[in-house]
Amino acid sequence: MPECGTPLWPCAMTGAAACLAGFEGITVVIHGSSGCYYYPATLLHAPLHSTFILENEVIFGSGDRLREVIGDLSGRGGRIAVITTCVPSALGEDIKSMVDEKDIIVVDSPGFAGEMEAGYRAALAVLSPAIDSERPGVNIDGVSLSDPFYEGNIQEISRLLHCAGIPVGTVFCRDLAGMAGHASPLTVGTNEDFGSGVGKYIGGTLGIPALRATCERLAVAYNGADMGPVLAELDKQEERVIHACDKFLRRYDPPGVAVFAGAAYALFAADTLQRYLDAEILAIGTRNDPPAQTGVHCKVEKLAGLEEVGRTIAEVAPDLVIGSSFERTLCADRAFVGIIPPLRGQVRLAHPPLAGTGGTLHFVEDVLNACMDKTV
Repeated sequence: MPECGTPLWPCAMTGAAACLAGFEGITVVIHGSSGCYYYPATLLHAPLHSTFILENEVIFGSGDRLREVIGDLSGRGGRIAVITTCVPSALGEDIKSMVDEKDIIVVDSPGFAGEMEAGYRAALAVLSPAIDSERPGVNIDGVSLSDPFYEGNIQEISRLLHCAGIPVGTVFCRDLAGMAGHASPLTVGTNEDFGSGVGKYIGGTLGIPALRATCERLAVAYNGADMGPVLAELDKQEERVIHACDKFLRRYDPPGVAVFAGAAYALFAADTLQRYLDAEILAIGTRNDPPAQTGVHCKVEKLAGLEEVGRTIAEVAPDLVIGSSFERTLCADRAFVGIIPPLRGQVRLAHPPLAGTGGTLHFVEDVLNACMDKTV
């Protein structure tokens, strides 16, 4: 666990790796030290490579080491992508000239370039995604390998699109590399923090109200879509959520909640708990910049490190904390639900979503069980 005051949210370099490693046919090389490699490799669970530059290469240049690693990886199929880290960027090394003779993707995304989302967007821009106006279907975006729910989100939104008779277009970013240049004209999102910006954005799928509005817009925007079965499912599953929360509230008081996450997931969690559980949202701390309009009745502020998180928890004294393993270490005996990385100390084999109807059911189920465990 990082020391208090250190950043919680992964940096731009990790965001770039999450984007590029999500495309099959791209081999990702982290051009930096071992520490720069092991963090994204552990978080993303993806086959990354690294130059593992040493002190003498920092002094005399890392070009030879980079060319050696690229040479070892060449000929394995697909393209190689090099992501720069803080040291080569700070030294001003011209990475593109080092690999100029090869068809190499170069993304300058050191840790000091910003938050994870900035690196993700920078890497996607280098791939030059484009619309194929003849391709049917709807793209799914907002997918990042850093998200513990990304696989479940893909499966859930793919299922709902198929229920409406809509093929899946390109999944940003978890698809064949060539599909980035042949995306469908329309897009729905699973996590607005990682929006691709590709295609006409129809709407998000976090929470039943947002999903319902997106389905209604899809019915108009996509010729031949039959949204009736999906809308009927939304009504049915929302009734299940309402019934479960009402049953909880007959026995227990509404919880006071503190939420710490990326802005999109944090606002989804807060809105869902306000809407169905009558929860009092005491604090929302985001790891990235929140939108100007949040739609929740609570102050939303960006928190940089564990010291600020710990101070917030102590000040508002919530019954329930939503966050990561970092927040869990600070919430004492309070109820806890994890929705963002890292989520340590757990065996995770299934692929639950946070998006779609299944995502709301999964989240509310986790919250009710966590709260009941602490009150029994």
